[in-house]
Amino acid sequence: MSAKNPEGYTSKNIQVLEGLEAVRRRPGMYIGSTGEQGLHHLVWEVVDNSVDEAMAGFCDTVTITLLPDCQVSVEDNGRGIPVDIHPQYKISAMELVLTKLHAGGKFDGGGYKVSGGLHGVGVSVVNALSENMKAEVRRDGKLWVQEYRRGVPTGKIRAAGASRGSGTTVTFQPDPTIFQTARDYDWKTILDHLRQQAYLTKGLRFNVIDKRVRGKTQTYGFCFEGGVKSYVRHLNHQKEAKHPNVFYANREDEGVQVEAAFQYADDFKENVYAFANNIHNPDGGMHVVGFRTALTRILNNYARKQNLIKEKDDNISGDDSREGITAVISVKIPEPQFEGQTKAKLGNPEARTAVESVFSSALEIFLEEHPKDAQAIIEKCVLASRARLAARAARDTILRKGALEGMTLPGKLSDCSSRDAGRSELFIVEGDSAGGSAKQGRNREFQAILPLRGKILNVQRARLDKMLGNDAIKSLIVALGTNISEQLDLSKLRYGRVILMTDADVDGAHIRTLLLTLFYRYFRPLIEEGHLYIAQPPLYKVQSGKEFEYCYTEEEREVISQKFAEKREEARKSRAAKAEARGKKPKARDSAAEGEDAAEGEGEARTDGINVQRYKGLGEMNADQLWETTMDPATRKMHRVTIDDAAEADSAFDVLMGSEVEPRKRFIQTHAKSVRNLDI
Repeated sequence: MSAKNPEGYTSKNIQVLEGLEAVRRRPGMYIGSTGEQGLHHLVWEVVDNSVDEAMAGFCDTVTITLLPDCQVSVEDNGRGIPVDIHPQYKISAMELVLTKLHAGGKFDGGGYKVSGGLHGVGVSVVNALSENMKAEVRRDGKLWVQEYRRGVPTGKIRAAGASRGSGTTVTFQPDPTIFQTARDYDWKTILDHLRQQAYLTKGLRFNVIDKRVRGKTQTYGFCFEGGVKSYVRHLNHQKEAKHPNVFYANREDEGVQVEAAFQYADDFKENVYAFANNIHNPDGGMHVVGFRTALTRILNNYARKQNLIKEKDDNISGDDSREGITAVISVKIPEPQFEGQTKAKLGNPEARTAVESVFSSALEIFLEEHPKDAQAIIEKCVLASRARLAARAARDTILRKGALEGMTLPGKLSDCSSRDAGRSELFIVEGDSAGGSAKQGRNREFQAILPLRGKILNVQRARLDKMLGNDAIKSLIVALGTNISEQLDLSKLRYGRVILMTDADVDGAHIRTLLLTLFYRYFRPLIEEGHLYIAQPPLYKVQSGKEFEYCYTEEEREVISQKFAEKREEARKSRAAKAEARGKKPKARDSAAEGEDAAEGEGEARTDGINVQRYKGLGEMNADQLWETTMDPATRKMHRVTIDDAAEADSAFDVLMGSEVEPRKRFIQTHAKSVRNLDI
């Protein structure tokens, strides 16, 4: 076979996917994944069309209804999708929009001035990935209906009677052959996303109805006249604000509508949420660049003018000006240039110019009109600058270059022999006892162990200079090799997997939360790149005679115990039947004796010969048990830590680890009844 003419590769191998077949063949290209995230993305695509109608001024109410069998209905009171025959394709415009990629009213600017869906693939992709879809349009006094199956019309569009008003209703059921791992929609995810959309579209009302359980209906409504100003208040509602008045600007500049709001809180991090045409841009873009540039410049100008910083002092840096800020920047732009289908970053240069212009003039007015707020903001920035310089000095003293290159690793670190970071693992374990078992049970070639004594510092309320005085945190930083915070260099990470392995009790959960707070605040790229994991040691060992299984949940323990009980009962009946066949009376057996081979230890319970051992700590497990259940890559269970919603994660950390007691008290009262087997 010639290398220049590979056998079997001819024109027959070239395929052209017609219609929506490309979407069904490669759904991840269009919705990101076929898991839970992709399932919810279908809802967002349909809702975005209704929001576009609202941004164009033709819709003020959107109703989203969750129905049984994973069905969703989205109804708006907009203009309704056109139903007349398209002059080129000779089918109704509604069928064209729902069955053809890159078909829509958002390309020529005539249908929509601004829109989030500019690629024309939104609702047609939903149709392609739905087992069934039904589109209903109220227009010109008539109700028009068409139904589809996996993207293909089951019949022609038809008039189904008269109707009042106008609008569109799309009802769809995701195809279970595409979304095999997704069971149903998450109510909280739906509410959070729609609440965000309501903040970003002033005056638009969202009605959210859950009818999935017969006879039990939940209804929520969102409508915010304050726009992103209300959004900032919502994001800061569990934090201590540094100034009472929320900055707000809303003005058009060179065809770009700019809406922005911010408020500083008693916090050490920056929380900036950027949107273009109501689409979240997690990677920022030109509108964020314009905001940051204007913020730093105007604050420095005001501080110098008011003598709040002296001539000899350095200017407030960009990082200092953003420490503790919660800001929302929303732009409406006619032709947004997004990076990729996920639209994570906005690339329009005109967005930077518009935001910088609108924000600068509005912020100058705000600072002049609110001198007390202005003084609090400048004091916050100056304090951040001083703390940054102190932290830099502490970091330079503690984290010497040689230490980060592995010359002076922590004494308690039991390192692995491999220098292949992609294969190596670092287990962060609680205490010397668990550390001893982990060191004995590990594979020394690629598994390193770092025991931490006691509970580390709560970094939620600690600045970096104070953190670097904590021995446990110093050891962790040096072991990872990446440095920390803005100096973090992920390319120097010494271990491809960083695994938190704590006891399965209240203290272990607390230590794990402290560690997660540390990583979320100061090692966030490790989480974003998928390097952080949580080990899941078993809660129980259930044993019957010489047979045993490890259980990781209460439900597993109940199932395994029942299985062993049934096997023991079957064995008893079998013995009885054999004895009866021989004409002998079966001997009574002591149930405890049947479990005589069961392991003994703290937390044991023996019932009818079934021994249940509760593992409260990793130190209670033998080294071989810890390896088999928690550390062996072939048999262990681990959870990868992800950041699906940074705002929600940030709020959770503030509640659980912040200085405010009342939000934490409410959280405990709300969730107390859901706690099982609380160790006190």
